[in-house]
Amino acid sequence: MAEPIRVAVAGYRGKVGSVLAAALQSEPGIEYVGGVELGDDLAAFLHEKRPRALVDFTQPSEALHNALAAVASGASPVVGTTGMSADAVDKLDTACKSKGLGGIVAPNFAVGAVLMMHLADIAAPHFDAVEVIEMHHATKLDAPSGTALSTARRLAAKRRDKPFSHKKAEKETLPGTRGGEEGNVAVHSVRLPGFVADQEVIFGLPGQTLTIVHRTTSREAYIPGVVLAIHKVTAEPRFYRGLDELLGLR
Repeated sequence: MAEPIRVAVAGYRGKVGSVLAAALQSEPGIEYVGGVELGDDLAAFLHEKRPRALVDFTQPSEALHNALAAVASGASPVVGTTGMSADAVDKLDTACKSKGLGGIVAPNFAVGAVLMMHLADIAAPHFDAVEVIEMHHATKLDAPSGTALSTARRLAAKRRDKPFSHKKAEKETLPGTRGGEEGNVAVHSVRLPGFVADQEVIFGLPGQTLTIVHRTTSREAYIPGVVLAIHKVTAEPRFYRGLDELLGLR
């Protein structure tokens, strides 16, 4: 029988990290070796615990540092922190390749959310207009969400030859009412208590609409994707940019 994969969590007291840390303690094939937070001695922790994977759900200002430290110690990074720049992801990709390690940076580890974006990609060429509405908890720091922004960019890329139409109001009595705009795709952000992470992609044609919806009822939604990623990146030296790539959806 193969030895369990030693896994640590950065941000283990956070909203998502705490759920993951609890779940990993009882996950078959995984040995949870502990967590770290901002201010802890990460290098000493990695040296002592020797995880094979470090899961990061922290802040954009911390995530790259944590992930690079993990790579330097021989651990594969599994980064779910949103808001990392393209340059930061490139740097982590290069670091993983130089150490012969697998890794992943994913704006969303919910399998359903990834499939929602994939289905929206399929629908995009067949509709003239589309808008994205994302709904998150009131304490979310960024707007729009990384998933919504990624969705809008992917949709726009599907229509480079014939961009979506985005009808602007002739008179906007409340600025921003028509949402932000990315490649003629309007993006609307809702921040309210009671939501975890929901998103709707609404396509329109004369006489009809198509809505693709993903609802998240708890942060347990991220567990299956993270566990799958841990197994993948510790089994092969490949770097993934998104859970969809890991699932073979692109």
